Amino acid sequence: MRKIPLLATAALAIGATAQQATTIRLDVRHQVIADFGASDCWLGEWVGRYFNDTMRERAAKLLFARSFNRGGNPEGIGLSLWRVNLGAGSAAQGDASQIGDVTRRAESYLTPGGTTYDWSYCPGQRWLMHRALDYGVEGITLFSNSAPVQFTASGTACNSNNGLGANLRSDCYDDFADYMATVARHFVDLGYPIKMISPVNEPQYEWYASSNQEGSPWQNDEIAHLVRELDRSLTDKELDTQILIPEAAEWKYLTGGWSIIHTRATSQMDAFFNPTRSTYVGNLGHLYPGMAAHSYWTFGTNSQLTGARTTAAQAAAQRGLQLVQSEWCMLDAAPSASAGFPEGGYDEATAMDIALYMGKVIHCDLVYAGVSSWSYWTAFAQEQWGQKNRFYLLRVNAAGDNGTESYGDLSRGGTIVDSRNLWVLGNYSRFIRPGYQRVELTGADDLNGLMGSAYVSPDGTQLVTVYVNMAQSDLTTTLTLNGQNKRIMGLKKYTTSASLALNWDRNLPYEYGGEPLVIPARSVVTLVADLTDSRHPADVNSDNRVDVTDVNAVINAILGK
Repeated sequence: MRKIPLLATAALAIGATAQQATTIRLDVRHQVIADFGASDCWLGEWVGRYFNDTMRERAAKLLFARSFNRGGNPEGIGLSLWRVNLGAGSAAQGDASQIGDVTRRAESYLTPGGTTYDWSYCPGQRWLMHRALDYGVEGITLFSNSAPVQFTASGTACNSNNGLGANLRSDCYDDFADYMATVARHFVDLGYPIKMISPVNEPQYEWYASSNQEGSPWQNDEIAHLVRELDRSLTDKELDTQILIPEAAEWKYLTGGWSIIHTRATSQMDAFFNPTRSTYVGNLGHLYPGMAAHSYWTFGTNSQLTGARTTAAQAAAQRGLQLVQSEWCMLDAAPSASAGFPEGGYDEATAMDIALYMGKVIHCDLVYAGVSSWSYWTAFAQEQWGQKNRFYLLRVNAAGDNGTESYGDLSRGGTIVDSRNLWVLGNYSRFIRPGYQRVELTGADDLNGLMGSAYVSPDGTQLVTVYVNMAQSDLTTTLTLNGQNKRIMGLKKYTTSASLALNWDRNLPYEYGGEPLVIPARSVVTLVADLTDSRHPADVNSDNRVDVTDVNAVINAILGK
């Protein structure tokens, strides 16, 4: 029998017996949402290059489509951001790259001599970029894990010389910067919306060859040096692309440190945005006015989910900065039972347990960190070693593999299978579009029960509310609007659960009058509503609801009360 933690059981039992009233304050505004995304690491190249048209088109549709099928269900999750890996050229080195996993060796656009470009490289990544553009993805971020091997100090894309600083030759900062800007210029000229370049990734880690992927450590002064060079290159090439830094390994590195093991690249918000520091780059024209971090290592307990994010949000607000969550998957230890995860951890967790908890992490990043952008790490991965769906939106099976786990050669092609992770992300990404703004929501803030957040379109005509129900039973809520003279019309409900994949509920009334709304157990629900300024004729007391209080108001008026 599946064990539910005692603390969570008590809280959920109480929540399930009472109807919760959700109030949305349309006049209390928070962050503007830029986008929701995912990255093409590491298997995007393999899917785009080796899979047949049916499978790769299926992948593109699931990730990028905003259309609906005949049943009214979304055909894809409508990502508004696609993160593209600028590889360092380890693929051309083969085993000499010291990266054992061939799927994590990446091409660059430089020829082996390092002096000319070959735009026929990375065909699989370019195919996915093209389909993202066709589907109308609003933004593309180019991110780098390592400088091209021609510029590195070790001669490889991993830190094989065991240094603690950047794996970049001291005379190649301008070369690396010019490489990134040149690639951006090339794709902008082809019509791609290259909105950002992220030049470093998780600079706190050593990225030795044992890490089995491209990567480099960075000191804060080295990052500042590179960012200044990149700013100059973008200006020279007349690009308006912004620079996103520092892709910190977790939230705490923005405001302090974490352990004596990783002492480099700490207190990064102060390092880069304090004018008195030698590493200050906040005055550069191309620098994005914000900070990017990853949500790893801070999601195991409810206190971690709220504390680390609140601290980062407060520090960012003091400097007028935005926060970006640019990479997350369920990489580290299983969340605690006290936070609603199964007591048996990953061994006991189902695919929906993992996806549901991701919905909780997204909620906390949006509400407590106030992020303007949220991205999943690996859009594609093979399921291996009992890891279930911890590392992908779309499961990749090599041709000939049977079952869910896959260890075959992807260069022979394969199949694409959607996951509940994909559809839970879609509860946010498909409906909260760029430019939507989060508004205040109260009455659904139980991290072990029902939690919710709400978003309004730029023109004020649409309201999107996303609920995550961690409870083992159905919960009900009602919607009340305060702050503006609006009422809800055209309400639609989309549910992701163990049995539903962002499915549309046809049974809701067109005009919402305050009826209880069921949020199924262990599910993520998105409510999409049209907002109208005109008050319903029967809404006599102007509370945006038609109920018995309006009848009483009419009777009192007749009686002269």
